[in-house]
Amino acid sequence: MLIVTGTVEVSADNVETATQAAQTMVAETVKEPGFLICEFSQVLGHANLFRVYEEWEDQAALEAHFATPHMAEFGRVLGEIGVVSSEIYRVVGGEKQPLR
Repeated sequence: MLIVTGTVEVSADNVETATQAAQTMVAETVKEPGFLICEFSQVLGHANLFRVYEEWEDQAALEAHFATPHMAEFGRVLGEIGVVSSEIYRVVGGEKQPLR
């Protein structure tokens, strides 16, 4: 399993466009093979900051995800509205266990 996590910040006047694009992207991503979890959500107290969190079975599934038309469209929209900042990381390995 691998995890993709981080943040994406857009300008305050483009929050609605980013939200709509993310909703479309997530709706298509959940249909993909190798998908486990996909979340793109607003950070409380920061309306224009979004948290990205995804879990994938393996690197091949993630690479296939990046090659999909819905990811190309999502990237196009983010490119048009402009991203203020983006910090996305890939975490590989480890075992997922309940906290308690």
